[in-house]
Amino acid sequence: MHLQLLLAIAAFFVAVQALVWFYRILASPLSAVPGPFLARFTDLWYVWRIKKGHFEWDNITLHRKYGPIIRYGPNRYSICDPLAAKALYGHGQAFPKSSWYNTWGDPNPHNWALFSDKDEKRHGVNRRLYQSTYSMSSLVHYEHYVDECADLFSQKLSEMSGGGAAAEPVDMGHWFQCYAFDVIGMITYSKRLGFLDQGRDIGEVIKNLENHLFYATIVGIYSYLHPYLAPIRNRRGKRGTGRKYILEFTKDCLAEHKSRPKALGIEDDIGPFEQKGTNDFLSKFLAKHSEDPSSFTNYHVLAGCVSNMVAGSDTTAISLSAILYLLLRHPQTLERLRNEIDAFFLDHAGASKRMSFQESLQLPYLQAVIKEALRLHPATGLPLERVVPEGGANICGKFFPAGTIVGINSWVEHHLSSVFGDDVDEFKPERWLTTDTERLATMNRHWIPAREPA
Repeated sequence: MHLQLLLAIAAFFVAVQALVWFYRILASPLSAVPGPFLARFTDLWYVWRIKKGHFEWDNITLHRKYGPIIRYGPNRYSICDPLAAKALYGHGQAFPKSSWYNTWGDPNPHNWALFSDKDEKRHGVNRRLYQSTYSMSSLVHYEHYVDECADLFSQKLSEMSGGGAAAEPVDMGHWFQCYAFDVIGMITYSKRLGFLDQGRDIGEVIKNLENHLFYATIVGIYSYLHPYLAPIRNRRGKRGTGRKYILEFTKDCLAEHKSRPKALGIEDDIGPFEQKGTNDFLSKFLAKHSEDPSSFTNYHVLAGCVSNMVAGSDTTAISLSAILYLLLRHPQTLERLRNEIDAFFLDHAGASKRMSFQESLQLPYLQAVIKEALRLHPATGLPLERVVPEGGANICGKFFPAGTIVGINSWVEHHLSSVFGDDVDEFKPERWLTTDTERLATMNRHWIPAREPA
């Protein structure tokens, strides 16, 4: 009897919760926003499409079918409008990051990361602390590190192609990852991590990074689980898994770096190539810490290095893979690019066999190829979620209540025919060579392949 009563009470409360849930859905001012039927009731549709792969194309297709606003979850809305990006992501805007970002960092809010930090004031302070280190004027000084890795990469490719017709197929995606990780190692620690030398995943770092990216992406949709799942993941194996493993690997690199020459002052000019080892990211972080340890703490040093490892490697490998893939699929484009590069070296006979970054900017077709490849295949393919602030907001002519999650997917924005033309799905670097300055400026405003509007 008691069991039957308890079951009846439980059923009653479930029914009430279901009615409240349906009422909220139907009474919402966004109830008419179209999208997949399941997405109206559960985020599991979003999880399912991410796990299946190519959510970016799901997102594009839904917008082409339904218009500038679509739902991809009960409280998740994707925006496709040329004017919306500045409102959502512009500096000084009041749209904070959604809870999806929580899983990209530690559950302890004191252990912040720039990408995932939702404390707007702290995030702004930390951005300014790192800003000079990541400025273009600073980044060009790391070019000799990139050259060293590029030379070794070229050597490895030559060795693998030496078998002629009998040569084994080469997984360029894997080798681009090896190249990217060694470049990150060089610019951060003045040392290759050994990926190119051995052609394999050193210490399973790539495996654990992929683990972290998958976990953060999926569990972020149900971020309330993160404080419970993260401690379990951190206890797996000797060093944990995913982000914890990357953190421990980074600490090892920091410890190894301790015995090297002291860092230059923050504003010191970079010396000749033989001074390598004194102007990497870590040395600059340590110099900042030495000058003002209360503002740029030991944690800032560690967080900066981890950020390089997590944010710099995978995106670089994906971008290089996209460029190569599209060039091989379009032999006429590849031929034109080769002709431009060959002409450059003919005009610079006797110069270095390498092309510097500044010299590459003088090759318009090369720049157009890079921009077009990253337009068609940016490294991130999900809406970068923001939360509508108190008082709500009007977006694309529709009112969004406070607490609604909204976001723009760079894949969707890059496939706006109103911006990039009716041939928006085609790989046409020539679109970036237009003499129409107004159109070029519009395309540049909406070209956001690596933007995390953090």
